[in-house]
Amino acid sequence: MKILHVIHSVNPQGGGPIEGIRQFVPALAALGIDTEVMSLDSPEAPWTLDFPVPLHTTGPSSSGYGYSPRTLPWLMENSRNYAAVIVHGLWQYCGRATWLALRQSPTPYYVYPHGMLDPWFGRRYPFKHLKKYLYWLAIEYRILRDAKAVLFTVEEERLAGGKSFRPYHCREFVSGYGIAAPSGNLAHQRNLFLKRHPELAAKKPILFLGRIHEKKGCDLLLKAWKEVVLSTHNGKDTDAHLIVAGPSDNAYGIAMKKMALKLGLARQVTWTGMLTGDLKWGCIATADAFILPSHQENFGISVVEALSCGIPVLISNKINIWREIDTDQAGLIENDTLLGTVRLLERWFALDGATKQQMRTKATSCFANRFDILRSAETLTDLLRGLTI
Repeated sequence: MKILHVIHSVNPQGGGPIEGIRQFVPALAALGIDTEVMSLDSPEAPWTLDFPVPLHTTGPSSSGYGYSPRTLPWLMENSRNYAAVIVHGLWQYCGRATWLALRQSPTPYYVYPHGMLDPWFGRRYPFKHLKKYLYWLAIEYRILRDAKAVLFTVEEERLAGGKSFRPYHCREFVSGYGIAAPSGNLAHQRNLFLKRHPELAAKKPILFLGRIHEKKGCDLLLKAWKEVVLSTHNGKDTDAHLIVAGPSDNAYGIAMKKMALKLGLARQVTWTGMLTGDLKWGCIATADAFILPSHQENFGISVVEALSCGIPVLISNKINIWREIDTDQAGLIENDTLLGTVRLLERWFALDGATKQQMRTKATSCFANRFDILRSAETLTDLLRGLTI
C-alpha cells in the first residue's frame, strides 16, 4: 500500500504536523505502507533537500494561503497512484485542491485538523475567526464532510472540534498520535549539548522547547520565573535555570527576549535557537523538567519527546493530552494563567528528590503505554486498510 501526505510546507519550523509525518514514515514502512509527500513548497526551498521520502513540490505559492496553479493538476493526474491521501491542516489551498481532485475519485482522502478547529483561536483572534467562518461556509466544511474520515489525535481534540463552526458534519475518528522512541545515546547527546552550553553543567534546567509563539505562554513563563525563582531566591543559591529552545528570531521571539531583560532574567535564561537531531535530544536529556504553559496545544509533540526521555512535564490543561499525563502522574497540570504557571514552578521546586525520580519513571511508562508511534501507526494502518471504519 502506498499513501500520500499533503501538507502546506515541510519546513521543520512549522512544528508538529511535519514532524509527525517524519515520525510516521518508518513506523508505517514496518507495517507495509510506503509514504510519499506533496507540499506547496518551492522546489528550491532548502528544507526540501534530502527529504526522507519522495517529495513532490507544487509551489511556489503566491501567498500564505498556498495557492499554486500546479497543485490541482498534479493531484488529478497522480492521485490514482495512491491507496489513500491524508491532508494535514485546514484553511489552506492544499485541502481545497485535494477535495476538488478527489471528491468524485475512488481514492479516499482523510483530514488531520491538527487542532485547527479549537475554539481558542476564535476567542483569541475574533476577526480572523470571522474570515475563517466565511471560508468555512464556502469551502472548508465541505472538505471535512466529504472526507473518508476526519482524524483526531486524542479524544479531547475531537470533543472540541465541533464547537467552533456550523454546519459541522463529518465522520470523526480518534486515530492516536505519537513519536518514535529516542534514537542514539542520550548520554552522548547530553554531552554534545553541554559542550555548546557548559554553563548549564552544574544546573538543573527547566526546558521550554517549541515555537516561540503567543499561544505557547512564553510570556507567562518568564513572569512566573521572575516571581518564583528570581524574587523568592533572589537569583542566588539556586541551581534552577530556564532553557528556551526554539526559533526566536521572529517578532514575538524578539519581544520575549526583551521582556526577559526587562524582568532581570539575563542570567537566568539561555536562548538556544532552534535545535534538531542530537543537540535537541541532548537538550531534552539535560533538563530536570519540561514546561509548557500553552493556551492551546492539539497534541504537543515536544511534550511527548520529553516523556520519551523520562523527563516530567509541567503543562497547562489546554494541552489536549493533559488528562493522560495527569492520570499517569507523569507531570503536573495547572491553568494557562500566570497564577497557574507560578503554581507549576512552585509545586515542582517543592518536590523532594525521591518524588521527582518516581515521576521520571512514570514519564517513561506514560510514553511507552500511550504515545509510542508504533501504537498509532498500527491504528492508522487498520484505518487505511478498511479494518476500522
